Amino acid sequence: MMKFFTAMRIGVVLVPLAFVASPASAQADGGTIFRQRCQMCHVTTPGARAGLGPNLAGVGGRKAASTDFLYSSALRASNLKWDKATLDKFLQAPAKLVPGTRMAIAIANPADRAAVVNYLVSLRK
Repeated sequence: MMKFFTAMRIGVVLVPLAFVASPASAQADGGTIFRQRCQMCHVTTPGARAGLGPNLAGVGGRKAASTDFLYSSALRASNLKWDKATLDKFLQAPAKLVPGTRMAIAIANPADRAAVVNYLVSLRK
């Protein structure tokens, strides 16, 4: 019986340490994070029909709200260009950068956000 309690105590201590030592974001690449968090609304295949959000093929270097999608008036009036710095700010807090945007999902973790930004700018049109 004592061995059982010792094993349980070790398991309870080791499991949380394993999560602290190796967070999922350290192991995931931008494409994986995108598929987990963004793909429900966005597509990345050139020429594919947009979903709930615009098609992000070729987004790097593109002017915001410049594709065939029904963007919010706030994003259309933003005059943003999707470079790495702007994508990073937008994905950190979309409504802070563009008040009135319909984009509601943010990526709080800086490493995850950087990975997604790098993935997005690698997409070709």
